[in-house]
Amino acid sequence: MPIWILLLSLTVSNLAETDYPNRQLLIEPGQLAKEINNNGWRILDVRSAQAHAAGHVPQAMRVDGSEWAKAFQDGKDASGWSKRLSELGLTRDSKVVVYDDASNKDAARVWWILKFWGVRDVRLLHGMWNGWKSGGYEQSKLIMHAIPTDFEVQRQEGRLATKQQILQYLQDKSAGIIDARTEAEFTGKNKLNNKFGGCIPGAKHLDWADLVESKTQRFKSADELKSLFASHQIDLNKPQVAHCQSGGRSSVMNFAMELMGAKAVRNYHASWGEWGNSDDVPIDLKANK
Repeated sequence: MPIWILLLSLTVSNLAETDYPNRQLLIEPGQLAKEINNNGWRILDVRSAQAHAAGHVPQAMRVDGSEWAKAFQDGKDASGWSKRLSELGLTRDSKVVVYDDASNKDAARVWWILKFWGVRDVRLLHGMWNGWKSGGYEQSKLIMHAIPTDFEVQRQEGRLATKQQILQYLQDKSAGIIDARTEAEFTGKNKLNNKFGGCIPGAKHLDWADLVESKTQRFKSADELKSLFASHQIDLNKPQVAHCQSGGRSSVMNFAMELMGAKAVRNYHASWGEWGNSDDVPIDLKANK
């Protein structure tokens, strides 16, 4: 082979996009469309009831993301979640696909909650409803009902962080803290309806929206995500904890970190909704600096 051809092939190889280390956490619309009738997928639609009724991925069942967010609370209600997931026909070994129309925010929370309760194989539909619709895949208006199972959930404690654990991390530096909110929330310029604005001392700020392409609702490429985490000094080889206002945006951060190969990530699901209304925690108010 002439040397110039060899050099060209090496250059093209080096320019090729790196794949996600945990690509199996995503499923492409085309793959789901091919396998939807013969691969046992349980599909969860986290959009509004109106959107679901107007058309959804065939065989998808709707779940109320807002209701799930409120019901999770501190992750102690194992019996309640056993009932809820059993009614959806889920088991620990179910193969689940989740999608929304909110740039992964609602679907990622459902993904995280299912993983917390011990469902092993949960994936996000890459591109969400936007990807399915733009791909021209079949839509259904049939309302699906599950055959109930007898699923006893098991908490995966390593996925959740509490306020007390965050306080401990601030002391022993055993985990990094990532704030997935907007810049205005992080600095304290916008405190929403919280008693206090600002951030957890030492937290790294990376807006969850920077992880996703806004038009396609697909995660940015592996190379782009790698660069984003590196530029924000987030080491995925070390334990990390993400938070936002109420656990949804930080679920996207948790998903992206796991997609990129992180093995020790927690979601502070209570997030700033708890921290920013507590009188017994330290707060860094960057807006005043």
